[in-house]
Amino acid sequence: MTGPPAPEPGVHDDAEVVAQSLEEPELFARLYDRHAPDIHRYVTRRLGDGAADDITADTFLTAFRIRGRYDLTRTNARPWLYGIAGNLIGRQRRAEVRALKALARTGHDPVAASWVEETDSRVAAQAPLAGALAALPAGDRHVLLLIAWADLTYQEVAEALDIPVGTVRSRLNRARRKVRTALGADPAFLPDTPEVV
Repeated sequence: MTGPPAPEPGVHDDAEVVAQSLEEPELFARLYDRHAPDIHRYVTRRLGDGAADDITADTFLTAFRIRGRYDLTRTNARPWLYGIAGNLIGRQRRAEVRALKALARTGHDPVAASWVEETDSRVAAQAPLAGALAALPAGDRHVLLLIAWADLTYQEVAEALDIPVGTVRSRLNRARRKVRTALGADPAFLPDTPEVV
């Protein structure tokens, strides 16, 4: 089939790509090209290299299958994709908690070691943080890591998890307080990190 050439990637927003992919499924690959590296990095940080490829692929496969339900008023699909990835990660939460507890015991982070040269001080600092993250309730941990590792805004986290922005704020505040306490800091004397809206 011939016709006018496809527009250059990046010309259309994500909602337009999703809408057009209902008629031309191959266009959905643009979302993959735009967002897969970020999703993959986030999943790698959460679950490690071994699961990242599978979860990233499953994220886009799920997104493709349910694209007809996408809210076309949202021009950026990034929060939607992080929400799907988060649901898939949730299925592997027990493994994540086990890995964080192992990191807390051993001080060895195979994910960080794969892309950052280890130093003794960095390894020593990771163990308490991993223990603190493992001790957080899943919802609090997920909000904290979406903001810290995926650089999502409060609004994007709310969209990704399908929760109100106020819930994002309270979960993040609670998570920060618990992590600070677990790391030996008195949360009463530490200012909150500036909010990114």
